[in-house]
Amino acid sequence: MVNKRKKIVICCHGAFNYIKNKTGNMLLRYRPDEVVAIIDQTKAGITSNDELGYGGNTPVVTSFKECKNLDPDTLVIGNASQGGFISPENRIEVVDAINYGCDIFSGMHQFLGDDKEFQELASANHVTMTDLRRPPDPPRFSKGSWRKRKIPVLLIVGTDCDTGKMTTAWEISERMKSNGRKVEFIGTGQTGILLSDAGIPIDAVKADFMSGEIEHEIDQLPSDTELVIVEGQGSLTNQYYAGVTLGLLHGAMPDYMIMTHDPTRPEDVTDYPMASMKFVMDLHVDLMKHFKASKFVGINLLTVKLSESEAKAQIQRTAEEFNLATTDLVRFGNMDFIDAIEKEIYL
Repeated sequence: MVNKRKKIVICCHGAFNYIKNKTGNMLLRYRPDEVVAIIDQTKAGITSNDELGYGGNTPVVTSFKECKNLDPDTLVIGNASQGGFISPENRIEVVDAINYGCDIFSGMHQFLGDDKEFQELASANHVTMTDLRRPPDPPRFSKGSWRKRKIPVLLIVGTDCDTGKMTTAWEISERMKSNGRKVEFIGTGQTGILLSDAGIPIDAVKADFMSGEIEHEIDQLPSDTELVIVEGQGSLTNQYYAGVTLGLLHGAMPDYMIMTHDPTRPEDVTDYPMASMKFVMDLHVDLMKHFKASKFVGINLLTVKLSESEAKAQIQRTAEEFNLATTDLVRFGNMDFIDAIEKEIYL
């Protein structure tokens, strides 16, 4: 997808905000010139910039039918629903988009390619449907290749879901590449896979094969790679998604980690009290001790709900508490964050 310019409509009924519309927001941040409209009947009439603070004047409309004058060629389901089901509201838009001739991208666990109605319509209209979360078949089991691995691995982790792990991984990757570093990004969810056009949908893989699949992705990288940056998923302290987080940790076997955290969030996405950053960081390091030494080299905060002065104060407090480079990469840029990572990697 990334190699061919598109005219994209993002479908996210009832979910156009800075958390729920994860995949759509990535396109609005990194491919804004390719997005022509956002479909959310609950917020029609505003723009992307009104809601998110980025994405320009991309309009929010009530249905796909309102997009036809924009001549779209692609519809992307932008939100990440619990359980990964396509809602009835979004289904209507997918059908209309297929009938118009749009290719469809979905990151749901409910696969487009397994749906008889979608299959028949796609065939009749000569369009392509891409299920970003469809896992490899047959699956790959672990070989323990990390024990002989020469390339260092940096894994992005978090205190909860939706703390900016994908954005952090992508930002670090792109900034280090601009410094001339040979780094590789591995997407592990629908958003990272869509952006990089590669990766493994780790939460769609059977538990026994999670570590093997991410291990395989790392093993396929060029031998002159200087650093592998792995997009994280879930959280070890999230009661719904800790399983995929642990599988990813043991597959990546990271040498280094970055913590992501939303300092304004009292409860996690399951409405359970948030664990502290220190607790979650110590937990990751302890889980790695049996296999290898691993360490945190930075913290990226999600400060969108804080004022600029509050955010900068929180960043300073965090940096002092943990003695680690801390920033909000999207809001404030590198500060000394990328330098700190490079100094650690390239000692």
